[in-house]
Amino acid sequence: MNNYRHCVIKSFKHDGHLHRTWQRNWLVPQERIAPEHRDEEMIVLINRQTPIQESDGKLWVSRVPAVSFFIPGEWFNVVALLEDAGVRYYCNIASPPFMQGDVLTYIDYDLDVIRTADGSRHIVDQDEYELHKLAYHYPKMVDDLVYQGLTALLQRIDRGQAPFHESVVLDYYKAWSEQYEESER
Repeated sequence: MNNYRHCVIKSFKHDGHLHRTWQRNWLVPQERIAPEHRDEEMIVLINRQTPIQESDGKLWVSRVPAVSFFIPGEWFNVVALLEDAGVRYYCNIASPPFMQGDVLTYIDYDLDVIRTADGSRHIVDQDEYELHKLAYHYPKMVDDLVYQGLTALLQRIDRGQAPFHESVVLDYYKAWSEQYEESER
């Protein structure tokens, strides 16, 4: 597809086992990245009806288009879900992204934040994080980085900083969708 590049997203758990794979995503080319995202070297990916494979082999297809944001050095990533009621942001507390070729990877630390279309935010899966912290023996350094990532993410949400701008998310999706539709003809 013209200048959008196909990429795979793989999330792992702390012990190195594969957690989930998003099999069909499109990397937004540098020249199409918004200036505020370019300043932070954000990696922006778009998907629609992407096959998702779970660690147990179960395969399903996403129903909601998404624009995902990965920021080098940050212990979180943000998935903007384009729903009928507006953009809902699902934020994973996770290791910084690592991009090699056409594969983006990160370690998922279970703790998540959901910011709804009305602007409210909720921290979820705290219990799952605590269970895995014990099961995988997270070192204190990892626990500290996870909570620093959570704090940085919450501040970014509360301040309305990038990538929490619905109009920019929709612009990314529209530009990709128009090019995608044209290439399908």
